[in-house]
Amino acid sequence: MDIIIVGCGKVGYTLVDQLSSEDHNIVVIDEKPEKVQYLTDRLDAMGIVGNGINYKTLIEAGIETADLLIAVTGDDEKNLLACVIARKTGHCQTIARVRNPIYNSEVEFLKKELGLTMVINPELAAAMEIARIFQFPSAIRVDTFAKGHVELLHFKITASSPLLHMKLANLHQTVHSSVLVCTVMRGDEVFIPNGDFEFLENDIVSIASQRQDAIAFFRKIGIMKNRVENAVLAGGGKISYYLAKSLIASGIKVTIIEIDFARCEQLSELLPEATVICGDATDEELLMEEGLEHAQGFAALTGLDEENILLSLFANGISSAKTVTKINRISFNSVINGLNLGSIIYPRIITSDYILRHVRSTNNSRNSNVEALCKIANGKAEALEFIIKEDSAVANIPLQDLRFRKNTLIGCIYRNGKVIIPTGQDMMKAGDSVLIVISGYRVSDIKEILED
Repeated sequence: MDIIIVGCGKVGYTLVDQLSSEDHNIVVIDEKPEKVQYLTDRLDAMGIVGNGINYKTLIEAGIETADLLIAVTGDDEKNLLACVIARKTGHCQTIARVRNPIYNSEVEFLKKELGLTMVINPELAAAMEIARIFQFPSAIRVDTFAKGHVELLHFKITASSPLLHMKLANLHQTVHSSVLVCTVMRGDEVFIPNGDFEFLENDIVSIASQRQDAIAFFRKIGIMKNRVENAVLAGGGKISYYLAKSLIASGIKVTIIEIDFARCEQLSELLPEATVICGDATDEELLMEEGLEHAQGFAALTGLDEENILLSLFANGISSAKTVTKINRISFNSVINGLNLGSIIYPRIITSDYILRHVRSTNNSRNSNVEALCKIANGKAEALEFIIKEDSAVANIPLQDLRFRKNTLIGCIYRNGKVIIPTGQDMMKAGDSVLIVISGYRVSDIKEILED
């Protein structure tokens, strides 16, 4: 595909990094020469210094023949206008990043009236992911598929875990739970394990399951925790607003600590059920006064990654709270993964996953549709959801008779309200929602998981 990306910030850079590796032709536009230079020096993309809502600039970028324009500048209105001009000029598909909460209730109207293909709100998406973690704190990450009926849950093997040094082949005999182990991340390596695989301390394991089976599994391995009943949010930005609104709707008590007085007043009006404290979230005494020691959930959501890391380390040191750390900029994954930060949220990567799913869907053939996509194990593996069509190359054939590519796993099948953890005798049928996990290659169509 020929893709134009307007905006070379963190999200723009992440998008180019992901999309350029999938053989798309990419042109980036930004008004700041240093940003364009930084991106084009490191990634495979052409760069234009200019305004993304300028007609001549878009023509220079190739809008007349482009397949997709993605507008991810820091200005919502500029993103929307760039998409409108792109539609009028080149009739391409358009995606806009729109972050302001005032537009949140108008997304369908904007899509319909402005002809947008997708509206993405990174802060809302990040908040929903954190809310899922607080609802299921036994996991360090929760991804949902099949409209929430199937979950991919990630957890860490500790020194006291009954799974330590257990072989995967013995798991179901020992634990007796209907879950499927999909991936294991060990250091910088990712495995789609077979029966001989042995769990070691600090392994990050992902399992596919429906919620009730996951609860039973976590209870049997001794790490089951009930959902949090109260949470402290450090920072009062957009993610905190969306998160607090979701948690309050679920009956969870929320305390927000924000340093800016005007923002505190605004949050108090928008979220009357929340306790809003005006103060510095990095003030140890203030955190203790506000009950961090006894909090069940803590999210570090300030605008500084360094602050968020320190806050989560402090929270883990003084409490048993489920901690979530937002990281926007820092990319030292090997260092970050070695810290005790609890769950880590990257809004730019969440945004990239949503857009990548759309691009893959646009490229697919008649066999299936990409319904959901998330990158796991630091991007070394992917979990994708497909809806199977009648004439799909994988339909109505027992799994044991299909020749799958290496590092491919059928995680589960959702059919007529039932979650199936598949065996070799099971088949994928038309209308099924199927979760697959792959590593070492990428797919746009489910038939691509088969050997040629």
